[in-house]
Amino acid sequence: MNTNIKNAVTLVGNVGREIQVMTFDNGNKKASFTLATSEFYKDAKGEKVTQTQWHNLVAWGKTAELLAQNVDKGNEISVTGKLTNRSYVAKDGSTKYITEVVISDFFKVAKREAPVVETAPF
Repeated sequence: MNTNIKNAVTLVGNVGREIQVMTFDNGNKKASFTLATSEFYKDAKGEKVTQTQWHNLVAWGKTAELLAQNVDKGNEISVTGKLTNRSYVAKDGSTKYITEVVISDFFKVAKREAPVVETAPF
């Protein structure tokens, strides 16, 4: 086990909304979007239950640019990064708290296609 990894997150899910990119005065870019991860299980009656969690994700710099160019709403992606917490003061004066995953790496998950079944001619 790598003891240098203190704060690491890996998520696989579907992009919940189009990626929004902000460009700052210094030229740095920030991408933000949501990711839905779902778990499936059977309840006591044997019925399939889906439990979905929504995550706030951000990326900076070149990673932000690549996300915006290559990932669309609905795409399944895998991300790695770190968990962060921040707060801000809203317009109404209340303090809001946000938990985000800051992405360091990502890739699109390839869609699984139906297996090809070959049959011998008779």
